[in-house]
Amino acid sequence: DMLGYGIVPVQPHWPRSAKVALNFVINYEEGGEMCTLHGDSRSECLLSDIGPGLKSLEGQRSLNAESIYDYGARSGFWRLYRLFKSRNLPVTVFAVGMALERNIEAVGAMKEAGNWEIASHGYRWWDYQDVDEDEEREHIKRTIEIHQNLLGKRPYGFYQGKPSINTRKLVVEDGGFLYDSDAYNDDLPYWTMEYSPGRPHLVIPYTLTENDMLFTQPHGFASPDEFTNHLKKTLDYLILEGRNGQPKMMSVGLHCRLARPARAAAIAEFVDYAKSYGREVWICTREEIANHWYENHLPRGVGNPIDPAVFGLRGGTINKGNKFSFLGNLSAPREESSTPSSSPMNAIAESTDGDVI
Repeated sequence: DMLGYGIVPVQPHWPRSAKVALNFVINYEEGGEMCTLHGDSRSECLLSDIGPGLKSLEGQRSLNAESIYDYGARSGFWRLYRLFKSRNLPVTVFAVGMALERNIEAVGAMKEAGNWEIASHGYRWWDYQDVDEDEEREHIKRTIEIHQNLLGKRPYGFYQGKPSINTRKLVVEDGGFLYDSDAYNDDLPYWTMEYSPGRPHLVIPYTLTENDMLFTQPHGFASPDEFTNHLKKTLDYLILEGRNGQPKMMSVGLHCRLARPARAAAIAEFVDYAKSYGREVWICTREEIANHWYENHLPRGVGNPIDPAVFGLRGGTINKGNKFSFLGNLSAPREESSTPSSSPMNAIAESTDGDVI
């Protein structure tokens, strides 16, 4: 889809008339990476401070890689946890299922934070490009069960990160996810019916640019100050666009193993800078963005209210008198209204590849 929203993007009508919806993502992957100790045939080689020079070793352990990943679980996560918890800010965690199983204390902290969303980052931090469809389906099922067992509820967001051509189809097939983020193609959420005719699926695009992963790339950030300045300039420009009538969303991707002190200081500086904009910046989770999009931008023609069994959502107590009854598994509070939303999408059309724009 090369068209998207076109020359006049949809007006998101963020809460409090915010100009930017800002979401911080902590990728919790440490413990789910490739490692012969995990039963894998080779070692991990991606996204570490060793950089592109780290090689995946066939049939061998890579002690340097293991140690760097251990840092994320032992130290980096707690640094990010304290940074956001001390400011009482909401965060989305992209959590790898196997990684959660290996650090119950971190799981407890995520739950205790109260305003954090723990979305699924798949069962393993693998490249699923060539993984068999049935195996990937089983992995998605397994990671949902891990969330239910450790966190008391299933995940409502999904980000594989290194997806296959089957990933979104399997996410839609499950029927319990509100959104996935395996896309980088827009500054706003959008609907697709590619795998579910008549039943919209929400895509909330992520970013590989406003992301600390670029510290590990030759063309990336050379210093924490570069990262801070990049984030500030990105937010400044999005604020200007919002003031001119085109509000957007901004994601910031963070990784526990990359959360060294100087980088954490850079993140803290940006967080406080974003807060200085006051009501113009809505700091939120991706689940809150999904809730907002379902309530205010559900595509026309799919029915209102929607039968939950037809829509495919599971769980939660559904109040048939609620005009949002099809959102039975959403947790964020929402207002009741007897009148239609004042902010419908201006136009809905289905493109040839199933995207609803």
